[in-house]
Amino acid sequence: MLLLALFLLLQSHVINAQQSLSFEKVFNFTAKSLPNPPIFSLPPARANVSISVALCASSPSLPQFFISNDTSITQPGQGDVGSGRVFEITLENGFGAWSGLVSDGGFLTISGAVQVPIEIGISEHGPLHEVLDGLPLLGDTTSNQALVFSHPISYSNTTQIEDPTYPNYVLPPANISFPSGAPALPIDVTLFVASTSSPELASLPHTGCAIRAANIKGSQLLATDQTPDNGLWLRDSEGWRWQWLFTGLTPLTNYTTYVVENGTKVSGPVNFVTKSASFSCHLVHSLPYCPSVNYAVPLNAPPSRIPSYTSLNLPSEITDPLLEVLTNFTISLSTQACGRDNYSPLVSCADCQRAYRAWLCSIWFTRCADAAPTSTSTSETAAATAKVTPATQVQLATETPRSPGLPPFPFDYTVLLPCLETCTAADRACPYFLGFKCPLPKFTAQQSYGVGYVDHGEEGTKGKGSTGVTQDRWGNVWCNGV
Repeated sequence: MLLLALFLLLQSHVINAQQSLSFEKVFNFTAKSLPNPPIFSLPPARANVSISVALCASSPSLPQFFISNDTSITQPGQGDVGSGRVFEITLENGFGAWSGLVSDGGFLTISGAVQVPIEIGISEHGPLHEVLDGLPLLGDTTSNQALVFSHPISYSNTTQIEDPTYPNYVLPPANISFPSGAPALPIDVTLFVASTSSPELASLPHTGCAIRAANIKGSQLLATDQTPDNGLWLRDSEGWRWQWLFTGLTPLTNYTTYVVENGTKVSGPVNFVTKSASFSCHLVHSLPYCPSVNYAVPLNAPPSRIPSYTSLNLPSEITDPLLEVLTNFTISLSTQACGRDNYSPLVSCADCQRAYRAWLCSIWFTRCADAAPTSTSTSETAAATAKVTPATQVQLATETPRSPGLPPFPFDYTVLLPCLETCTAADRACPYFLGFKCPLPKFTAQQSYGVGYVDHGEEGTKGKGSTGVTQDRWGNVWCNGV
C-alpha cells in the first residue's frame, strides 16, 4: 500500500509538472526552458487537431516526439506506437507534423536530448508549421540586383482579372490604374536570401525559426510597406504576391531564397544567379499596363539613386505608343459583339485582350539575357534541364532595336526571345477577323521566338516541350514567358 501511494504521489507530481498547450499558438523552448520531464497536455477538440514541431538550429541528434490521444497514456513513447492511440511525429529537414483526433485531450512527450531551440504549434485549422507547396518566383537579376516574388498569398478578385459581363461589357482600358483593392493580409511575409555556397545553408533545417535565427546574409525583411519597388503585386491570375527588389549582390553568384510566412511556414528554396559584371541592362517592373513585365530591359540607367524603372519613371516616349497600340487593338476588338455573341465557346473578348496585352508587352519590352551560364546548381533536376540551351540572340548596338518602342541601346547585349506560346495564346484567344497570326515553328518562328521549350514545337501540339516550363526553381530561364 505504501508503494502504491508513493507511485500515485509521483504520478501526481508528473501530471502537475506538465505544461498545457493551447490552440492557435506557437510555443518556444530551449533545452533549459523545457519542462522536466518534457510532457505536454493537449486540450480536447471535436475536430482534427494539427500538432507541428520545428527544430530552430542544426542538431547533432534528433529528439523524438510522441502523441497520445488517450488520456490514460500520460507518457507515450516508442513502445506504445502501433497501438492506434500513440503516434510519432517524424522529422524531415527539421520539421514534422501530425493531424488527428484528441476528443478528450491527450499528451505530447519528447524523447531524447533536446540540444537546440524548438517550436511546438497546435491548431484546429491546419499545422502552424508547414512547408508550403507554392514557391517563390524569380523576376530577374542584374549583376547586383534581384527582383523576387513570394508564392501567391491571396486570390482576391480585382478589376484586373474580373471579366466584364453583358450588357455592360466594357473592356479594361489600355492604361490600367495601379492595382487597387489589395487585400489586407493577416500574415507577415519575409524574404531570406543567402549565397548558395554559404556554410550556414549546408545543415540548416528548412524551418522558419531556423532560417530566422541563422541570420544569414540578406536575411532581413526587405519591405515594410507598399511602394512601387516593394509590396503586393498582382502579377498574373494566380493571385497577389509580395514583391521585393534588393541590391548589393555579387556578380555571377548563385543565391538561395526562402520566403517565411508568419515566421513558421516556409516557401522554398529557389535559386537564382546574378548576371556578369558587364551586364548593362536594367530592371523594369511594377507596370500596371504590363503586370508580368519584371525583368531586365535594354535601357540606359534610370535617374540617379533610383534602382530600377517602374511606371513612375519610365519615359513617356516608351509608354505612350504602347498604350496607343493597345487602345487601338481594344477598339477593333470591341467591334465584335462581345458578351452578346460568342465567337468561341472557350474564350471571350476579355481573354483576347489579356493574351494580346501579354504578347505586346513581351515584344515591346525586350528581355536581356547574359552570355554566362544561367545556373550553377548541382541538383539532378537542374543538371538535366541546364543541358537545354536558352533561346537567345546577340543584338549589336549598331543594329535596329528589336522592340518597336525602345530607343537605341549603346551596348551590345544578348536577347532572351519570347516563348512562342505567348504568341499562340493570343492567336487562339482572339477572333479570326483581327488577323492575328504567329510564325510557324517549322519555318521562321525561331528567328523571333523560343520554340519547343514549353510546347512540343509542332503546330497545334501543346505540351511536351524540352523543358515544359519557361523557367525552373534552380534559376534556369529558357524563354521569356510573360
